[in-house]
Amino acid sequence: MIEFQINDPSLESQWRGLILFGKNSATYKFAFAKSLLELVNKVTTKISLAELSRPFSKNIIEHLKENDKQGNSKSSSFLNVCRSNIKDEISESELWSKTEKLGFVNVIDAFQNLNGAQIPDIFYEKNYKSGNKEIVIKDNLLKLKESFHFQNFNQEVEARWNLVETAWNLNLNPKLLEVKYDEDKSLFFLENDFMRRTDITSVRDSLNGYQKGKCFYSFQDISVVSGSSNLCEVDHFFPHINKTIHNELGANINGVWNLVLANKEVNRNKSARIPEKRFLQRLFNRNEFYIQSKHPLAETIVNQTGNTKQKRIEFLNKQYQLALNSAIITWKPEFELNGNF
Repeated sequence: MIEFQINDPSLESQWRGLILFGKNSATYKFAFAKSLLELVNKVTTKISLAELSRPFSKNIIEHLKENDKQGNSKSSSFLNVCRSNIKDEISESELWSKTEKLGFVNVIDAFQNLNGAQIPDIFYEKNYKSGNKEIVIKDNLLKLKESFHFQNFNQEVEARWNLVETAWNLNLNPKLLEVKYDEDKSLFFLENDFMRRTDITSVRDSLNGYQKGKCFYSFQDISVVSGSSNLCEVDHFFPHINKTIHNELGANINGVWNLVLANKEVNRNKSARIPEKRFLQRLFNRNEFYIQSKHPLAETIVNQTGNTKQKRIEFLNKQYQLALNSAIITWKPEFELNGNF
């Protein structure tokens, strides 16, 4: 079991575990996840590969147009089919037919595996008997559809996909990698040696899964969907007002390590105050989730806070003491549910 799921065997946690921590030898699992979310939303219990081929190929093609590298393999017959469609060399019907034959060779079997084992509560079963090629939707996926967090899953998958493919396509040295935060646009971005900027993805969409869709402080459910009454806000755990103090000792207060999502009312109540020290352990745990999930937020946090767990603990404790020296008093939310990380 990964640390992310300790004390949390929920269906939501299992789904997020697959998206955030599963192997990334290709981006097919993200296209498959988005296709599942789309088709299960139509209240169906069986999905044929023919049905899957349409959203699956559509999702791959949308990303291929932006970033050609969608896997570690030197060549892919399926990706070449998608490239041919982009060039108008094959029709959509031919694309769907070839996707059905080539696109699902490994992803259906591999998707529900994490750390070399199948998740406890699977979301579908494969049925290739009697000439059928379909997946049978389990009650677990239908229950997940009724969850508050279902609304966030598509954006979380898209954010994770963007992070993975950006790292591959820019071919950056991990030791030099730094994902930066655009506060005005609430975006993560990268800059290359020529100071050319590449926007990666929404900060909210990227952070939400690692916080299990919960307010960092109160542990209430939060949303990343624009217009939602539960739309969360991005908060600096260590307040931005103390930026100079932290920067003097080499800490980037705008770094990924210091950004959390919070319920709107909770965040505005916190304002520029320092959270009670017990929340520092939660910040450490959340950052370790990133590091376990690999590329590129992981490398950024390691580069900013330390290359061993002990160094990262010492870094956070040092920053906390600096902040406390300026604040004297600490803050906690007026309402708080039990957390599980």
